[in-house]
Amino acid sequence: MNARAVGLRAADAPRAWGRPAPGGGRAGHVEGGALHVGPTSQVCGLFPFAIGAGAPVHGVPIGRHLLTAEPVGLDPAEWLRRGLVSSTGVWVQGQPGIGKSAFVKRMITGLVAFGGTAVVPGDVKGEYGPLVEALGGTVWRIGRGQHALNPLDGSPVRAALRAAVGGDRAALADTLRARRIALLEALLVVARGEPLPVTERRLLAAALDTATDARVDDPVIPDVLAALLHGADPLPGIVATRGPEAYRRAIRELVNTLALLCDGPLRGIVDRPSTFRADPLAPAVAVDVSALDGDADDVLAAAMLCTWAWSAAVVDGSRAGRPEGAEPVAVVQDELWRALRVAPGLVEQADRITRLNRHRGIVSFQVTHSLDDLVALPTEADRAKARGLVARSGMLVLGGMAKRELEALRGLVPVSAGESALVTSWAGPPSWTTGAVHPGRGRYLIKSGERVGLPVGLTLTPTETGLYDTDRALRPAQGPG
Repeated sequence: MNARAVGLRAADAPRAWGRPAPGGGRAGHVEGGALHVGPTSQVCGLFPFAIGAGAPVHGVPIGRHLLTAEPVGLDPAEWLRRGLVSSTGVWVQGQPGIGKSAFVKRMITGLVAFGGTAVVPGDVKGEYGPLVEALGGTVWRIGRGQHALNPLDGSPVRAALRAAVGGDRAALADTLRARRIALLEALLVVARGEPLPVTERRLLAAALDTATDARVDDPVIPDVLAALLHGADPLPGIVATRGPEAYRRAIRELVNTLALLCDGPLRGIVDRPSTFRADPLAPAVAVDVSALDGDADDVLAAAMLCTWAWSAAVVDGSRAGRPEGAEPVAVVQDELWRALRVAPGLVEQADRITRLNRHRGIVSFQVTHSLDDLVALPTEADRAKARGLVARSGMLVLGGMAKRELEALRGLVPVSAGESALVTSWAGPPSWTTGAVHPGRGRYLIKSGERVGLPVGLTLTPTETGLYDTDRALRPAQGPG
């Protein structure tokens, strides 16, 4: 059948390939070539026009390859499904000002566009709020005169608990209880500055169970304190005392530490019912704690731990009703070390509170400036656990950094000499001339396992430039006109 037979003009017919002469290879259709993969030392001997493997395109478009100009896409969940990575954790590290948060914001923008959900707990700088609101999400602001957050709030998983049956319901209830206990322990560690002894941990768990059973809705910290002071069974048996006087002496330190959460700097913030509720249909949620950024480190750390626990419950609740293969939930932990360096043992406690990325439905982004943040942790055990977080991440996104920083990182993950030279070349401008663009701005090296890294250049759209801007406070105010 020719073009005339179907009513097409000759100009509309598919263009033929080859020369219109005998032996010219004239053909109207050319089959796709066969793909052969192998080392260049072998493949080039068979076919001299071999090319390197292309960068992955599927996923959120994060820029172009700096050497080949190919578009590069990143989707940790899809990379996991295809066997490219073993976990969906993403470690983002680089100097301040090179665009780490811009990279993360591009990622959560794309993942939400694909149908996923973004959760930003403990936004210390308040920098994710404009983006979350632009995505149709909700921003809750924690602080004095603002919203309060009950550390024992179970409302994010309540609907999932009602819908679950059998073993799923029991597992979700146990997860909620374990997270509540871990969070209470972590808050007391922050207040006291040292880990709790075993007896106090058992007392705390028993008092929490008593307070939970006595309430129709969620208990609050004063309920746990009242249950501890009342001393009903099994509390006296845990401390092995006889009589109310001996019991009160045994629980004095625990009572005073718990009361400090109600009477100290966090009064009105974590000692009453939450003044907001999670929206299970929101495409993005952020909990802004920037109002507490000027407080002491322990106050900010306690607030961050509470927001992490609440956000983890939000993720649990959203995952419970999601079908298999649904788009992932992206969780962003920025300024992670602001909380973990306050007291020994918080790395383990935070891991128990936020243990989500082991599930395939979660993509976690952990953002930091330097591995010196790990060195600043209180104990060697904490530092070892923190180094494990880096090593277990499925992907590393490295921005410009000094050679010393990269050498420390190479002790945890494989980075070649060529990759090191590239990353360190982005670390600072070559001269003191003002007005030049920082050489590392928007440039990242994506590493996964032993593979050669992908050097990517990210260019923001005008809309993104306004939403992702973290330097507003440093710019002079614009006059009228």
